[in-house]
Amino acid sequence: MSGMMLTVMLVLFAASIPVAIAIGLAAVVGIQGYTSFPLIVAAQQLFVALDKFPLAAIPFFILAGNLMDVGGISRRLVEFARSIVGGIQGGLPATCVVTCMIFAAISGSSVATTFAVGAIMIPALVRAGYPVAFAAALQATAAELGVIIPPSIPMILYGVTTQTSIPELFIAGFGPGALIGGALIATVLVWCRIKGWGKQDGEGRLPFLVAARQAGFALLMPVVILGGIYGGITTPTEASVIAVVYAIIVGMFLHRELGWRDLYPIFRKSVISSAVIMFIIACAALFSWLLNRQGVPDLAAAWLVETFDGPGLYLLGVNIFLFIVGMFVETSASIIVLAPILQEAAERFGIDGVHFGTIMVVNLAMGMITPPFGVNLFAAAQVANTSVDQMMRYLPIFIGVIFACLMVITYVPWITLSLPHLVFR
Repeated sequence: MSGMMLTVMLVLFAASIPVAIAIGLAAVVGIQGYTSFPLIVAAQQLFVALDKFPLAAIPFFILAGNLMDVGGISRRLVEFARSIVGGIQGGLPATCVVTCMIFAAISGSSVATTFAVGAIMIPALVRAGYPVAFAAALQATAAELGVIIPPSIPMILYGVTTQTSIPELFIAGFGPGALIGGALIATVLVWCRIKGWGKQDGEGRLPFLVAARQAGFALLMPVVILGGIYGGITTPTEASVIAVVYAIIVGMFLHRELGWRDLYPIFRKSVISSAVIMFIIACAALFSWLLNRQGVPDLAAAWLVETFDGPGLYLLGVNIFLFIVGMFVETSASIIVLAPILQEAAERFGIDGVHFGTIMVVNLAMGMITPPFGVNLFAAAQVANTSVDQMMRYLPIFIGVIFACLMVITYVPWITLSLPHLVFR
């Protein structure tokens, strides 16, 4: 049954059927053709998949990100980041990366980070003389940090799917996020030196204290969200609700850039985005449920343990496999279908679940910037009014940098686990 389901799913992918529908139809074929269950079981499992309290954090973090974009928080974060790194040659591209790192600590979504930060940074980079395709490629790549630095929607999904502690996954993302962010900053600074770009990047930036004062409420937001989680005051879901309330208060009453008329389009956009993600989650969970009924995770884990001679080779094989999967399958669906299988094998090799979850999220995040289905690429191309084909001139270097960071994260576990061990163990 599992072979037929996978075949149907891949055929539908090749036919450009949307990911959620392809996975859902493959599951229906499995139910109808290979089990005695009535088809109503599909509807039941779709409901069960979404009937989990931690998943409520996803629509709230999406809503919070959209509120911050319209409420002036994004612009103030850009000015703050520019006041820190914008005064050197290549300071504007570095500002883009730093802003994405800060915004990632609020939004939890790479696509939201692409639109919110890209709407400000891409035009600024183009005005400063940077190629449009370079600006779009950098923004798409830096926005990937939105799902690595907590709060992170994929980490929530991984935690729910594998019963791994979400707070531990969240805090584990800081080390890898800082490594990738630092590597991207170093890359663009060297690149700008070689190309001679960005010699005037320091013009017009605000003094640090002025920018910090203007961005004060925006900078306080990650403290409120993450401080509540790690202080044991709130769960991640409750923190997501607080993020929404905070964004509304700051945008409407403190910055006064968010009006009552803005709320309807923001809520509408957030509902549509949330519905798409939730539908993918539900269909992927149905598919995963059928695989579990057939004992596929146990069989796959046993095969992986026998095939790979030790944890080092296993992690290398998983990274190559996930990199290929991420190019074609949406991150949420990949996590829900593959995480239980791959983590079970990882546990047999003695690999820490939090470490493995972070590796999986970082790897699949690269799928957001790799053709043919990289969502960040299309989002950045839309903001920059350019094409993905033009961005491909610059993307390979950025992808190479992140893959190198992934290898370091994979084989130097303390980068991921030092903070969780310090706080929780």
